[in-house]
This record gives sequence, C-alpha cells and structure tokens, in this order.
Amino acid sequence: MSQKNMEIVGQLQPGPAADLARWVRDDASYAAWTKAVAPVLQPDVESVAHVIDAESVTHVGLAGLRSVWLEWLAPWMSYRSDLDRLIDAGDRVVALVRDYGRRAAGHPEVEMIAAAVWTVRDGKVARVEFFTDRAAALEAVGLEG
Repeated sequence: MSQKNMEIVGQLQPGPAADLARWVRDDASYAAWTKAVAPVLQPDVESVAHVIDAESVTHVGLAGLRSVWLEWLAPWMSYRSDLDRLIDAGDRVVALVRDYGRRAAGHPEVEMIAAAVWTVRDGKVARVEFFTDRAAALEAVGLEG
C-alpha cells in the first residue's frame, strides 16, 4: 500500500518548470488539472498551510485546495517547486521540496526549503498539509527533522 501511496503523491507533484502562480490563477489550467487528478483526491480533501508564525486554516474540497494555493501565491509573480524526494510514512507521504518564488520582474528569486505531508486513504488523498518548515513536517509524521 505504501508504494502505491508514493506513486499517487508523485503524480501530483508539479514539474520543476511549472509556474504554479500562473497555473493556479488560470481558471482553464486549474480546471484541467482538477479533472485529471480528481480520481486520486477525496471529494472532501482537506488542505492546510502551516506557515511559521501564522494561524493554520483547514480548507475542504478541490476548491479549498485552490484557495490554499491562491492565498499562498498572492504575493508571488512566479513560483515553482522542485521535488527533492518522497518519504514513505505509512498512510502518509512526505514530499521534501525546494520552492522558488519571484515577487516582481527584476527581483531576485527566493528559495525556500519546505515540505508537504499527504495523507492517503483508500487509494485517494484525504489531506495535504503544506509546511514552510521542513523539520515540522517530518515531526508531524514522527520522523526527526
């Protein structure tokens, strides 16, 4: 089961060249992605962004997943994410990522070492938690950061 969970989460990771800011903001692009991945997401999938020094809010459903991303991407002109590796944590999968964002044209690109914890139940993602602190993500699944 864990290998299948890793495959599910792996297929949900964007390619390193994907501009998430543009993609999430574009209705047609996001709708196409939603249609493609709906078979591996629970309809009531929970999405949470754990940002240092900010209150975490849980969003529900595919619209909630987009809301989390729209809130996070609000200050970014462009944003991309590179997957470092996936870690099998039973019914959860930890995606260790390096995110890169640029606030405005001509501004330097900023790097953040982050992670996401994906919970898979019955072959579908039931919850995804995005962490700006990689150690916190690892601790959330009982691993050392």
